[in-house]
Amino acid sequence: MEEEKEKKESKINELIKRYNIDLDKLREEQIKLSKELEIHDKIDFSLADRFGAIDNTFVGNKMLSCIIVCNKEYEIIDRAYVFEKVKFPYIPGFRNYRELLPMISAFEKLSEKPDVLFVPGQGISHQRLGLASHFGLSVGIPTIGVSNSIVECEIKGEDILKHNKKVGKILVSKEGSNPMYISPGDLISVNSSYELCKKMINLPHKRPEPLHLAAKYSKEVMKEISEK
Repeated sequence: MEEEKEKKESKINELIKRYNIDLDKLREEQIKLSKELEIHDKIDFSLADRFGAIDNTFVGNKMLSCIIVCNKEYEIIDRAYVFEKVKFPYIPGFRNYRELLPMISAFEKLSEKPDVLFVPGQGISHQRLGLASHFGLSVGIPTIGVSNSIVECEIKGEDILKHNKKVGKILVSKEGSNPMYISPGDLISVNSSYELCKKMINLPHKRPEPLHLAAKYSKEVMKEISEK
């Protein structure tokens, strides 16, 4: 186990040197940006009628970022994607710098902007600045992080705590499924993030339906790309 950990650390150090990355500088930037987050409801989310979601897939050294916007009936009203080379390696805790730019490019292609957007990643439950938070800050719309895991947080009942502060909630959408860790990204509260996720579960799908639709769209695009 210790040997495996050392191998991972060695690989990360090699990537840092190869790409000439200043992690301390990026860490400081994440902390600075996190202070700009507004974790309260920008709008009355009971009135929201356009829901967005993103799905990111890696193919070799390229990333496919697919985004959809749907209505309350889960009908897709807009969608877009970008497929481009990634310019930053995978380093735990710094996923934003690998995935953010293609996500923003895909978002900018939309004609219909969502009232709120679901991101498959952490929001304020991240140790500094989660992907959902960084994306929300970048595009200026409410975002919700839906993650399969959390780091450096404590679980009390359904609540996710970081430094004794409530930063999210656990959602188990169906019996036997793994928990989802829900946390606000930006411009939305913890409770509204949780309630919207819960409301938009469309069984038998485990995740909020917009995320399911984004993943489905991603598979369609991937098939088109592979056939070219």
